[in-house]
Amino acid sequence: MDKCNQCGVCCKIFLITLNEEEYRSGRYKTMFEMFGVVEDFEEAQRDGSNILAQHDDESCIYLEDNKCSIHDSKPSACKNFFCKTKDPNFKEMIRQIEEYKSKLE
Repeated sequence: MDKCNQCGVCCKIFLITLNEEEYRSGRYKTMFEMFGVVEDFEEAQRDGSNILAQHDDESCIYLEDNKCSIHDSKPSACKNFFCKTKDPNFKEMIRQIEEYKSKLE
């Protein structure tokens, strides 16, 4: 089985959205948490209130030293994605990761 090489690229280039349960749990820092929780989850999705907060460099707020600091309780969007997956639903994301890495070389 493939293992994550902890490059952190997916955490640097993608916005991570929370599902309704995760959003309502209050366990995660979000982009607009300073404005409070939007009660209507559909509205929260439309205005981006359910997106994880980011560092100034636009990487995930939970990325520390290219590792997920909340690995054991990471959001489902993170659990469902793996950069070496063969799932065609992630083909475009994998292409973006490869493109990002090639620019670093």
